[in-house]
Amino acid sequence: MEIITSENKIELGKKAAEKGAELIKKAISEKGEANIIVATGASQFEMLAELVNKDIDWSVVTGFHLDEYIGIEETHPASFRKYLKERFVSLVPLKEFHYVNGNAAEKECKRLGEIISRHPIDVAFVGIGENGHLAFNDPPADFETEEPYLVVNLDDDCRKQQLGEGWFPTFNDVPKQAISMSIRQIMKSKHIICSVPDKRKSVAVKKSVKGVVSPMVPASVMQKHASTWLFLDEESASKL
Repeated sequence: MEIITSENKIELGKKAAEKGAELIKKAISEKGEANIIVATGASQFEMLAELVNKDIDWSVVTGFHLDEYIGIEETHPASFRKYLKERFVSLVPLKEFHYVNGNAAEKECKRLGEIISRHPIDVAFVGIGENGHLAFNDPPADFETEEPYLVVNLDDDCRKQQLGEGWFPTFNDVPKQAISMSIRQIMKSKHIICSVPDKRKSVAVKKSVKGVVSPMVPASVMQKHASTWLFLDEESASKL
C-alpha cells in the first residue's frame, strides 16, 4: 500500500484522480478497454470532480457501482444511483455503467455477479468508512465469500455516519440493509485508488494501515493488495 498525503481534500482529490486516470489509460493502451468500480459518499466528491475532466477515452470504459441501500428509490437524495448519475455517469460518455438496484436484493446480486465475472476490474475507486468499512462491508466483514455482490446489514456506526454527512433527516430514516460488492470482489481489482479525507476518518485510517488485517476493520484487507494507493489529507492522516 502506497500512502500519499495532501494538505487538504481538494488536493487529495486531484492527486487521486490523476493516478486513477493514469491507470485507466494504461489499461486502455494495453487491451483497448478498461473496467472500473466507482464509489460514492462525501469522500469521493473532490476526486470525481477531477476525474470527469481527465483526457480519457471514456467510450471504451465500463463502470460498476460499488453499493446501494435497500429500500430507497433512485430519486431519494441519498440514493447512490442518483449520486453517480449526477456526479459521474451523466458527465462522461461511458461505454456502459452497471448500477445496483437496491430494490431487487438477491436477484440483483446474481445479475451483477454474472456481469462483473466477465469484466476483470482494472481500477477500483473506493473509500474507508468511519467504522473501517470497505464498500458497505461493515465489521465483522465477510472475508471468505466468493459472491461478487451480497446483501449486508448496516451497523449503527455506519448508519450514524450517513446521518452525520447529511444524507438523511433522522437516524431512523437510514436503511438497515444494502447491497454491497464483496471484499473478495474488490480485492480482485488490478489497482485500488482509495480516497479518505477528514479528521473523522483518522482512527479508521490508522487501524486500516497500522493494525492487524481483520474482519473487524474491513479496510485493513487492502494491506494485502499488491497495488493500492491510499490518498489522505492532513486531517485523515493525523494519527499515523
